[in-house]
Amino acid sequence: MLVKTGAIVLRALRYGESKMVVDTFTRECGRLSFMVSVPQKARSRVKKQYFQPLAQLDMECEVRPSRELQRIREVGMACAYASLPFDSCKLSIAMFVAEFLCHALRGEQHGGPLFDYVADSLLWLDGSKDGFANFHIVFLIRLSRFLGFYPNLDGYAPGCSFDLRASCFCDRPPLHPDYLGPREAALVGIMVRMNFATMRLYRLSRDERNRLVDIIIRYYRIHLPGFPELRSLAVLRELHG
Repeated sequence: MLVKTGAIVLRALRYGESKMVVDTFTRECGRLSFMVSVPQKARSRVKKQYFQPLAQLDMECEVRPSRELQRIREVGMACAYASLPFDSCKLSIAMFVAEFLCHALRGEQHGGPLFDYVADSLLWLDGSKDGFANFHIVFLIRLSRFLGFYPNLDGYAPGCSFDLRASCFCDRPPLHPDYLGPREAALVGIMVRMNFATMRLYRLSRDERNRLVDIIIRYYRIHLPGFPELRSLAVLRELHG
């Protein structure tokens, strides 16, 4: 089947001397992986920079469900980032987001609104001049809406706990260890209320921001079993916090 689709690169791994395996999230088919020849000449129609993490592409590809690695027939940049690859703080966020998406977007068979959310969010980050320190927190908590486990704020009152398994507040701790006590449960409400336009108004310290990231990762691990340790997290904390 020949498919024309937008695609977001999640990662590219070298395969031998002249090829690489490129994992993408596409609008039409969800998660797809491709075997791509590494261009040896500068004038090649396929540029190596097309396959940098989070690059947004337009491609025509041949998709066969029985094939693990699909084939690209035509590919070009859908847009060129102006600042994302060059700003160290933005780049540390982007590398973290790319690695996170590699593990969070596992079996999504149709990109649709989820694809648009990821693509538009990355363009927002690229275009922002300041006030993006909480981007990854807002991005990841809102991503959970598309994956089916967005936190339910109904029933919140001061002193409530938050049940990480049931994704809801409760007036007493549940009978399992996967919950947040009242102090950290209140942070869930803060995360959900933030959006890209208002997040600059939330003055979080480095420690508070790191704790929110820890909570989000723990939350995802409960709902996506097998979610691994993230190598980019240490870099994010060092450069950005």
